[in-house]
Amino acid sequence: MSGMLDAAAGGSLVERAMEFVRDHIRTNDLKVGDTLPGEGSFATQMGVSRPVMREAFGALAALRLVDVGNGRKPRVGAIDGSVMAASMGHAVNTAQVSLADVWDVRRTLELRTAELAALNRSEEQARAILTAAHGLAVDHDEAARTAADTAFHQTIAAASGNPLFYQIVRSFEELMALAIPRAWQQRTTTEEREETLALHREVADAIAAREPARARVAMEQHFANSIGERLRDAG
Repeated sequence: MSGMLDAAAGGSLVERAMEFVRDHIRTNDLKVGDTLPGEGSFATQMGVSRPVMREAFGALAALRLVDVGNGRKPRVGAIDGSVMAASMGHAVNTAQVSLADVWDVRRTLELRTAELAALNRSEEQARAILTAAHGLAVDHDEAARTAADTAFHQTIAAASGNPLFYQIVRSFEELMALAIPRAWQQRTTTEEREETLALHREVADAIAAREPARARVAMEQHFANSIGERLRDAG
C-alpha cells in the first residue's frame, strides 16, 4: 500500500490510514510492545497529510491497538477488555440489551472458565480465588464486597489459561459494579446470603481441588440460584 490515496476509493482517509497501520503490523509480524514508524513516516508512505495520520493514530490508540505517548514512537498495543466494556455498557445504558442478556452470556462463558481454571490454575491463583470467595463472608461494606466478587470471577477467568476469556470477563466489570449490589440487596434473609456465600466457596474449593466437572456444576448453581433468575425477574 503506497502512493496517494483517494478517499472516494473506499472509506475515509482516516479509516484507510488506520487499516494501513494494521496491515503494517500484520505483514511485519509485529508483537505487543514492538515499535512502529512515526506518523510522518506513515504519512509519507501513504501520501496523506500528517493531521490525517495523527487522527488515525488517535483512533487506533482509543481502540488500544497502538500505545502512544509523548516523546516516543508508537508501539503495538496489548489486548484490552476496556474497549469491549465501553461498548457493552453503552448497549445496556441505551436498552439495546438487558442485564439479563449479559448474564446469560456470562453464564455460558464462566461455566467454561471454572472448568478450565480447575485444570490450569496455579497455586497462587487457587489461593487468590479462595481468598476472594471467603472474603465475601467478612466484607460487609458494599464496595469491598463488590470488589471481592469481581476479583473472584476475574481471577477464575485468568486461571483458565485463555487470555481472551479473561478480557471478556473483565469487560463485564462496569456492569458487575451495578448488578452485584443489586443482587445482594435482593437477598433479604440470612439463609439467602449464606447460600450465596456457600456457592462461591464451592466453586473456589472445586477449582483448588482440580475437579473441573465439580467446578462447572458449582458455577452453574451459582448463576442459576444466585444471579441469573434474580436479574431476569427484576428486569
